[in-house]
Amino acid sequence: MKTVRLTAAQAATRYLAAQMNEDGEPFIAGVWAIFGHGNVAALGEALYAVRETLPTYRGHNEQSMAHAAIAYAKQLRRRRAMAVTSSIGPGATNMVTAAALAHVNRLPVLFMPGDVFANRGPDPVLQQVEDFSDGTVSVNDCFRPVSRYFDRITRPEQLLTALPRAFRTMTDPADCGPVTLAFCQDVQAEAYDWPENFFARQVWRQRRIQPDPVEVEEAAKLIAAAKAPVIVAGGGVHYSHAHDAFKFFVEAHRIPVVETQAGKSVLPWDHPYNLGPVGVTGSSSANQRCAEADVVIGVGTRFQDFTTGSWSLFSRPGRKLISLNVNAYDAVKHGATPLCADARVGLEALSRALGDMRFDPPDPKLKADWFAAADAVTAAPEDTNALPTDMQVIGAVQRAATENTVVMCAAGTMPGELHKLWKAGRPGSYHMEYGYSCMGYEIAGGMGIKMAEPDLDVVVMVGDGSYMMMNSELATAAMMGVKITVVITDNRGYGCINRLQMATGGAEFNNLLDHAQHVNPSEIDFVAHAASMGAHAEKAGSIAELEDALARARAADGPFVVVIDTDPYPSTEAGGHWWDVAVPEVSERDEVKKARAGYEAALKERL
Repeated sequence: MKTVRLTAAQAATRYLAAQMNEDGEPFIAGVWAIFGHGNVAALGEALYAVRETLPTYRGHNEQSMAHAAIAYAKQLRRRRAMAVTSSIGPGATNMVTAAALAHVNRLPVLFMPGDVFANRGPDPVLQQVEDFSDGTVSVNDCFRPVSRYFDRITRPEQLLTALPRAFRTMTDPADCGPVTLAFCQDVQAEAYDWPENFFARQVWRQRRIQPDPVEVEEAAKLIAAAKAPVIVAGGGVHYSHAHDAFKFFVEAHRIPVVETQAGKSVLPWDHPYNLGPVGVTGSSSANQRCAEADVVIGVGTRFQDFTTGSWSLFSRPGRKLISLNVNAYDAVKHGATPLCADARVGLEALSRALGDMRFDPPDPKLKADWFAAADAVTAAPEDTNALPTDMQVIGAVQRAATENTVVMCAAGTMPGELHKLWKAGRPGSYHMEYGYSCMGYEIAGGMGIKMAEPDLDVVVMVGDGSYMMMNSELATAAMMGVKITVVITDNRGYGCINRLQMATGGAEFNNLLDHAQHVNPSEIDFVAHAASMGAHAEKAGSIAELEDALARARAADGPFVVVIDTDPYPSTEAGGHWWDVAVPEVSERDEVKKARAGYEAALKERL
């Protein structure tokens, strides 16, 4: 057997560069790195050697560069991914939040944080957190609950099994998620005689899990007995590349569709069977159909509480639940009849079993009434002196959008309003991280989307709160020449949570800047701040000025930022649904007592 002598770090990078997807592209498209003493010497040297085939990108924050990697994988529907490396200590723990985001959203990313010395000679090394009762523990153990596969590399030859396991996880449709290989820093530099065939080019195919015939038959029987079925479209339809099969199934059997945050854009917004967004941030058309449905067919959804209205939405007595999901864990949630399979082949098998069965199409008035309400709140304001609403900002961005536009967001007011109001015309034109709803994902995520699909017009919607939480990759985008448009809606605080606080009877407290314990008023100049990081930045004083700025943004090079002040209080009154947010049983405030009474009444309805 021929061998080649390499350090563990050199072997790891060489292996990464040789792993391909079924389209013939490197599965790992690049490595995001912030170097420190735990990874700069060995891993840094190894990455330098392969920089032509495995590019390395420098970030400004470990969490946000991981967000860029995750958004890259999400936009490419898990066909490609990126790796992320940091030093030990704070560099590693900064990435734990991003690992959780990837875990919740079932997205591939490879974390390679530096770790302590395996030989323990210099213990405690700089940034080492010691466990007083367990000498094998380091801060990287924080990754265990938020990784789909975790390994600590304490000998070079462990990579011979760890790396294939890592790629098996990232490319497996059911187990897909973040992988953490905690890389002891002395081991990174150790040499080993590696089999040459370990570095041979390997293609990782994403298998399509076939459905069990018995499960197909059971699901088909339930649907055949239905009077008012509805399909809940989730992100699994995107990841399966099942859009054509999904559209065929819907049209062949005339079953209406409602969309989760992850499933939005599976069908065009104006498709007659697409009743729009579902759940807490759903449309009246979708939620009415769900309340009436006797059979609910989930396709690629994990039935998160925003989708189900905390399981109060599907309220018809005796209703049945079918879950077509590649992951058995999701397929049996809440007593569902499982159809454990890839979304595309599962739909094809189910369609064959149903034959020519067709249902009455949905009442077109449901959809027409909803969009009349949506169009009213997104229209340009008549009163140009009033602060615009987030809904009006969405309307302006929608009017400026082209077929090539992808709108993205993650947290705050905008996700709910975009889910309700954005008209997504093609698959992949709506990118929302709402599984973890992670503030700070937006700018880095927008950069990752643009790197994944450079021809897209990427529009990042971000509130002032999320912008303040994590904005440093705007400088990275400027330096790398990554063109994104960032719309910052400044409502001077955490407007979404402030409204929730008020809705549960609470006093306005510690959310908006004016209601916090500050000595001096906020005077944050977002335009100057964005410009200082290399972006072109403008302030829009009205919706009309925002639309003019968005027109200029299309012709600009590099990141283009538009800041607009918005009213923190209004939200779309139409649509929506109850969400289980516990209200205190005891309070001196009458507002809380009233909210508690309403909460208890809602709980009784759900039960």
